[in-house]
This record gives sequence, C-alpha cells and structure tokens, in this order.
Amino acid sequence: METKVLTAHVPLPLAEKVDEMAARLERSRGWIVKQALSAWVEQEEERRRLTLEAMADVDEGRVIDHQAVQAWADSLDDDDPLPPPR
Repeated sequence: METKVLTAHVPLPLAEKVDEMAARLERSRGWIVKQALSAWVEQEEERRRLTLEAMADVDEGRVIDHQAVQAWADSLDDDDPLPPPR
C-alpha cells in the first residue's frame, strides 16, 4: 500500500504519552499514531452516518415528542417506570 507522510504539531505532553505507549507496546511511534488516527476517522465516519440517518428520520416525520421522552426519563426513578416512548 502506498503511504503519505503527515506532519502535525502536538503538545509535548501528548507526544510524551505516545512515546511511552510505543515503548510499552514495543511498537513504533508511527504505528501508535496510525492506530489512533484510524480509530478517529472510523468514529467520525460513523458519527456522520448516524447524523444523516437521524436527519432523514426528522425529514420523514419519524420523531418522538419531547414531552413524551421527558415523562419517560422522569419515570425511570420510579418503581414502575413508563415504557419507552415510540
């Protein structure tokens, strides 16, 4: 696989933590950064997918009334809570 070098300025304490983790895991600093960046990109892609899905639900009228959600949430401390709103 082709690669590309990325350069970023990071705070010294963060760089030191990366170095400590690399030493503890017996991996390179680059491996640690690549793992972290891959996880972050995956998380952001999932966040975007879920946001678009939620926006489509709103556009299509698939929403739950705020008061119903609030009543349900308030009931969670009761011995017999309300069922989740639909």
